[in-house]
Order: sequence, then structure tokens, then C-alpha cells
Amino acid sequence: MFSSKYNNKRNVLLTTTVLLATSQNDFIRPVEGFSNLPLSLPLDAIHRHNPITADIFPRKRIGRTSTTQMSTIAMPPSTKEKNPLTDEHHTQQPLSPKVPAVVGNKSGGGKKSRKTLDVRIHGEWYNLAGWRKAHPAGGHWIDWFDGRDATEVMDAFHSVKARQMWQRLPKTEERRAAQLERDAVPDTQIQIAFRRLCAKLEKEGWWERNHWHEAKLISIWCGLVVGGALTAKANPLVSIVLTALAMTNAGWIGHDYVHGVDKFTDRMRFFVALGGGLGPTWWSDKHNKHHALTNEIGVDEDIATDPFLYTWAPDPKYDSPLRKIQHLIFFIPFSFLFALWRFDTIKTLMAAVKKKRNGSRPELYSLIAHYVALFTFFPLKVIVPAVFLSGLLSALIVTPTHQSEELFDEYQPDFVTAQFTSTRNAVMTNPFSEWLWGGMQYQLEHHLFPAMPRSKYPKLRHILQKFATDNNVPGGYRESGEFEIQKMNWDLYRKVAKADAVIGAPYSRGHGQLGAINLGFSWDR
Repeated sequence: MFSSKYNNKRNVLLTTTVLLATSQNDFIRPVEGFSNLPLSLPLDAIHRHNPITADIFPRKRIGRTSTTQMSTIAMPPSTKEKNPLTDEHHTQQPLSPKVPAVVGNKSGGGKKSRKTLDVRIHGEWYNLAGWRKAHPAGGHWIDWFDGRDATEVMDAFHSVKARQMWQRLPKTEERRAAQLERDAVPDTQIQIAFRRLCAKLEKEGWWERNHWHEAKLISIWCGLVVGGALTAKANPLVSIVLTALAMTNAGWIGHDYVHGVDKFTDRMRFFVALGGGLGPTWWSDKHNKHHALTNEIGVDEDIATDPFLYTWAPDPKYDSPLRKIQHLIFFIPFSFLFALWRFDTIKTLMAAVKKKRNGSRPELYSLIAHYVALFTFFPLKVIVPAVFLSGLLSALIVTPTHQSEELFDEYQPDFVTAQFTSTRNAVMTNPFSEWLWGGMQYQLEHHLFPAMPRSKYPKLRHILQKFATDNNVPGGYRESGEFEIQKMNWDLYRKVAKADAVIGAPYSRGHGQLGAINLGFSWDR
């Protein structure tokens, strides 16, 4: 069946997937060689609470009535133990057991050529193998949804125009589509209700941007920059605080614009590079993956923070002495966040320019302009501490809204439920905090509607609360006070610090499943 030799890791993984689909039992041991974990994990493999947080934040048991599609190649259905947290409707299914993908090599070229790459969008299967390279955000995005439903992700990240274009893409061959549909996880009632809600909100104009609100935010940012520059020599401490606030604020404004799909955000896409020194290409790749696969262990790069910070007790071979004191020193790795983002931006942008990715040149010029202005108007004694203070502020905002919620050992086909169960909002107590958090306090609203202007989130909050109640969403709409959520996050770090290492615990970089970090970081692909 396979006469060619595959020289790179991804080809091997694709081949292994087909072999698994053909004979689950005969190929268990060879597949284990491509995994960083033993075959049998002593963990709930579908949808579990963080075992460390279970006794910190007690929750009601969550039962789901949908089936869950298997996303790993290291744990075939026949080898997995029954999950005590799931009901009788939860079954494991391989990606496409009876219709294996056809993979080959171009003659003489030595490069992989895929004939099928099937993705379901609004109930229709499309073969995107020939189109994946033309995808503006990169082909790796489509690879992650091979054999899966991508409706919510497609709708969330694309404009109306782009969403109309997919209907013209080539459809999957009829026989293959029928088999894929039989093997695929059916849409849940929550997903169906959410699609109706999206259509209603779009008809009501919720994606229309308030330009006065945008002007106000940018004016505040400009005031912080000017204030920081004017006080840089006379009062460096004040300058550091103002500059750090400006950097954090630029990140949140730019974050909104990178997600946006309207004409205004298209023009403002490079604001985050010009104002904050962060690249939209890097941010789009890394951050959107976090949105699509939130809290999926081994795939979501936002929760792969070890060896400096752990959110669950690791396997001994991936442990670090720092874990035992992480609750005491967490502010140190937090402070490096903005510096790390800047480094990753430069690294990613260089690769994007080399590959001639769309928009990489204007992004490069914006980044150069940022650093020229930064070093012209600010001394190093202001820049360096401001970068680290901004990192601390940003980390305190972005880390607590997901880490203490559900973690997933496998891919979650119900995107909507996964966002509700992996996300907790923060309720602000004052106007300054409301501004400082930059819309991240409405984390659930943002994850479900990332392209919607953040000015709409306060009103959307009430709609999602009602949606959760009306549709019996597991765990409901979760929110805690801005200080309470910080305490929850610190309690998590402390509990994990005191826990013993767990043999067989999931590896934060994955074990060869679709989208696994150990196949390469998203922005390097």
C-alpha cells in the first residue's frame, strides 16, 4: 500500500494515521514509538477537570451527550480505558477508519503531495488538499481540521466575504464524504443553537465598529506614549509606568485589530507592530490556534508554560525543581512575557519575509519604525523595566481566565461547549481595571466572537448568560471577581507546586496528535 519512503516526521505521522485506521490492533506498538507518552494514560482522556484544581474549586460533574472524535495516534480506541466522567454516549472514533487519506510524493521532488484533506463546514465536506497552500493564514490551519468539523472556527475567524468563498471550494468525493459523515461526531444541540445566535447577531449588526470608541482608545494610548517620553529624563519612574501601560494598551488595541475582519481593522492591522512591537503574523498564528483549540493539552501553546510554570503535576521526566517554588516566583516568568512576545515576533517575521508571506513586508517596516521611535525618545533605563512591567501586567490578565478551568486530553469537536467549559470571565470593580484589562475580562465573549469589536462585549455578556441557561451548557456561564480570579490562579500554582509528579501525565508539547506542539510551533510552520 505504501511503497515510498517518507523522510520527514509529518509524513511518518500521516502514514501511521492511515495504518491505525486500517488495523487498530496490529499497529499499536509501532505507533507508540512516535509518542512521548506511554499508551495507557492514568487520566480521563476526553473532557476532564484539572485534577489538581478539583479540590480547590469544586464543581458539579459534567456529563455530555455528544460523541468525541479521537485525535491522537498514540491511543487507538481499542486501547483506551472507559472514562468514568463520560456517559454511555461517549465513544472513541478514529479520524476516518474506512476511507484512508491518499498521500504520496511528487515524482523526483521528494515533497509530500496530498490528494485528500477533508474538512466539514456547515454540514458539507470539502476537499481542501489543493487549496491549503493558498490559505492566507497558512496550510497548517487546514491540516489541524482534517476529518473534523470546522464550522465555528471558519465563522469566527473570517469575514462575510471569505465565508461566502468556501462554498466555491471543491467538495469531497461523494462516497468518501458519506463515509466521513458516518464516522464524524454529529453536531450537538448547543452548536446548532449557537449558529442560530450567530446569524441573529450578524443580522443585527453586532460586528459594526464604533469609531468614536476606537478614537478614544487610541487617544489614551497616545497620551501615555507622550507622557512617558516627556518624563523619561526628569522622572524615569513615572516614565516607566506610563510606557509600560502604553505597551500593554497597544497590545490590547492591536489584539482587537488583528482579530478584526472589517475594513477599518484591515487598515489598522499593523498598529500592534508600530505601537507595541508585536507582529500580527506571529500573533495571528499562535493566538488563533489557542482560540481554536483552547486548553487542549499538547496543542494549545498558551498552557505549555513549563518548565517555569506548571498548571498540572507533570510526568517526572518533564519535571523541574522550579515547580516546587513556582507559586513564590511566578511573577518572574510573568515579567518576561512581553520580552518573549517581542522575540518571537522578530523570529516569526524573519521567516515570514523569507517565505514571502502576504503582508510580511509592511509588517517589517512597521516594526522597524517602532524600534526607531522607541530608542529615539526613550532611554534604555526606561525601556527595559517598562518591557518587564508590561509583561507582568499582561500575564496577570491573560493567564487566570483559562488555567483553572477544564483541560482537555483530546480534541473537542463541540467548539462552543469547549469554550464555555475552559473559560472564566473576570468581573471588574472600577473603571481603571475595565480599561486596563483591554476586553480580556470578557474572555468567553472574545473566544466565541473574536472578530467582534470589544466594545460590544459588555452587552453580549447578558446574551451569553441567557444562552448558557437556555441550552443547559455544562458549567454555565463562569465569572469571578478580578481579585478572586487572581487568587484562584495563585492557588492553582501553589497546589501544583506541592503535588507529586505523576507518571504518565500528559506532556505539554503533545504526543504526535493533530496540531501537537512537538511537531513544531504554529508560527514556525
